[in-house]
Amino acid sequence: MYLAINIVGLLVFLALGWVFSHDRKNVDFKSVGCMVVLNLVIAWFLTSFEWGRAAVKAAADGFAAIVNISYKGVNFALANWVGADGTNPAPVNFIASALLPILLIVPLFDILTYIGFLPWIIKWIGRGLSFVTRRPKFETFYAVEMMFLGNTEALAVSKVQLQRMKAGRNVTLAMMSMSCVTAAIIGSYIQMVPGEFVITAIPLNCINALIVSHMLYPVTVSKDEDVIYSLGDPASEDEVVELTAEEQTAKDKAIEEYKALPWYKKLTTHNPSKPVKEPFFSFLGDSILGSGKLILIITANVVAFVALAALIDAGLGMIWDKLSLESILGVVMYVPAWLLGLDPGTAWEFSQLMGLKLVTNEFVVMGQITGEVATYAAHYKAVLTVFITSFANFSTLGMVIGCFKGIVDKEKNDAISKQVGRMLLSGILVSLLSAATVGLFVW
Repeated sequence: MYLAINIVGLLVFLALGWVFSHDRKNVDFKSVGCMVVLNLVIAWFLTSFEWGRAAVKAAADGFAAIVNISYKGVNFALANWVGADGTNPAPVNFIASALLPILLIVPLFDILTYIGFLPWIIKWIGRGLSFVTRRPKFETFYAVEMMFLGNTEALAVSKVQLQRMKAGRNVTLAMMSMSCVTAAIIGSYIQMVPGEFVITAIPLNCINALIVSHMLYPVTVSKDEDVIYSLGDPASEDEVVELTAEEQTAKDKAIEEYKALPWYKKLTTHNPSKPVKEPFFSFLGDSILGSGKLILIITANVVAFVALAALIDAGLGMIWDKLSLESILGVVMYVPAWLLGLDPGTAWEFSQLMGLKLVTNEFVVMGQITGEVATYAAHYKAVLTVFITSFANFSTLGMVIGCFKGIVDKEKNDAISKQVGRMLLSGILVSLLSAATVGLFVW
């Protein structure tokens, strides 16, 4: 019976994406169907084969190594914010662990963009994933990127794309960003809850973020728009400079002369068909400075959002001392918890943990259950671990909105700000879909 409820729950969570959609008529159900099937295959594969989980963990470890290297720089300037060896923030400091790595990661990815490697990677990985999922190339690449880099880092290194995309696609990426994790803290998760389900949640959240963001805010992307931009491309259509007839003739002539050069001379000669790059160290300085500004903007937004949630809790507590955002969400989440194939008593316990996670964060929940999660029934252990393995909570709203404010223009920021409710719903639905999918295979 509970398996049947789990199946119904999966369908209900998908239906909720349609019910709350911004534009139901343009939901591509063929694409949604393909991605649901893909997720079922991934869940079966990762819950049945150890080497599949090992492959995902290896990728996560690679990104975590980059973050650990960034702590060396943090340790030089702020030794009291990281561990004695400069490889781990201890105790955990949000700015040191989640934001300061941006000062290495963003310039690193900007350098890869500068030399043309990152746009090439995005193009080919995005093309392969786009073929399977029927979603635009950059969105599919971003789904993978954010699951290892985290939301703010992935957005920051994607600024060339974000600035060139139309507002609707920025909204889609903002919704997707609610469901990420960071490779640097996967090791911490695994020490607190069953590691096999943490690793399983990562690719499932990746695909479900594509599903839910498309259903809640479908955006039609033409072939002309589905391109990967390079450094030097104008930030918007308004910045495209139209050449005179004489200038275009001169440019065409220079391009032909470049094509006629031997291959070895092309290595040291600028291709006139491509934008002229600014000097490397000038570019790198701008990248580092932009990263620093971004950290300040994100920090301000997170402080404000968390404080506002605390203020709301204080107001609710004046009405009734047991009333809070956490308790309200715990009640609201009871039916979704039950639809994951749990008995009524366990569903109530789970719904309270759901509310706690959404108001605080996943670490608070993991810390609460870490001593006893091993004793839980297999199905409950699986769906609980998968649900809490993401950053979906109120403070993440502040991080994502703050990050976009530091990257894109007012029009795109306004479009994102109008969809805050759907952004939070997106994070919740992605976690529910991932948990329901895994639940089908673990009993």
